[in-house]
Amino acid sequence: MSVGKFMEQAANRDYSKNWQNPGTFPWVFQQPKDPITGRPHSVRENYIRCVKGEKPYWMPAYFFESNIIWPDAIEEHPVPEVDGYDWWGVYWTMVETVGGMITKPGTRVISDFANWKEEVEWPDLSLVDFRSDGEKIQKMLDPDRVHIYECVEGIFERLHEMMPFDETLLAFYEEPELLEEFFQKMADYKIESCARIFEFYGRVDGVLYHDDWGTQRAGFFSNKMFREQLMPSTTRLLKFIKDQGKFIELHSCGKNVQYVPEMIEMGIDMWTPQIGINEPDYLYETYGDQMTFCFNLDIAPTDAETEIRKKVRDFVDHFGAKGRCMPRIMTDMSNPAQAEIARDELYHYSLEYYNKLYNRG
Repeated sequence: MSVGKFMEQAANRDYSKNWQNPGTFPWVFQQPKDPITGRPHSVRENYIRCVKGEKPYWMPAYFFESNIIWPDAIEEHPVPEVDGYDWWGVYWTMVETVGGMITKPGTRVISDFANWKEEVEWPDLSLVDFRSDGEKIQKMLDPDRVHIYECVEGIFERLHEMMPFDETLLAFYEEPELLEEFFQKMADYKIESCARIFEFYGRVDGVLYHDDWGTQRAGFFSNKMFREQLMPSTTRLLKFIKDQGKFIELHSCGKNVQYVPEMIEMGIDMWTPQIGINEPDYLYETYGDQMTFCFNLDIAPTDAETEIRKKVRDFVDHFGAKGRCMPRIMTDMSNPAQAEIARDELYHYSLEYYNKLYNRG
């Protein structure tokens, strides 16, 4: 098969250069972070302890205590991330009001699902200079932080990005065997792309796998349908990641609490559920011994230092006992002092909390 124009673009790109535009999510993820000093144990080790339920020394501050590996050489979105095509030929457009990209309405790479084998141009990863991109990205990574590969556009998401969403759901009913073939071939591709990241991007501790599975009311699929049609391919991908010694965090928007037993069965270590629809207390009480969760810790713009510290202590007291929770500290971005106060209280208070909980001297 000849190289398509979208893959040709990726094959000829100079990945030793920085490609993302300042202010975009990829650019933010790629920026180096100041070292975290004054901790008695490795920030990386402690983060992994929390993710795996192995008695952390303190409660990690989500995102602040990790480095995200966002490769330019994985073109699941346009590179740079502005209106344009990814290497599947899907056109994306930026929605400024939410600061993110969506596929352009009406985008269609597959004319009819029955034709996907003839119409989908699968990326040829052997053409891409992962080595140069990996060397560039590694220079941005703090060696004492945990390094997490952001694996976007999951097995289910990629299909409904190539054809209308309603037709994707109909394929579950009309073409279950052909759908299984597609998902398994997509798992092959995701495994190959993860293998390239693990080879060329230095130490990779975990993978943040993206695949949205639900609406604000419930999951897209019954649990039976999920198990029969999406779980086999997803499990194979996640098993590959776990077999390489990486932990797995899931990003899956929607009210997906119904799938938590399946998440645990597939080996997912951590989920950051969409807040407001997934009931943190229920998740923590029901599954907090088996999976790590990240919940929002909301700081109001008007909160003074005393109130900020109290909210942090309340969060630790409420979600700390199982050792498998961390907060995503949500503050007014125009007032960075709020986040600094919250992180300071989180570290010192939770360190004391876990010293007492685990009888550490």
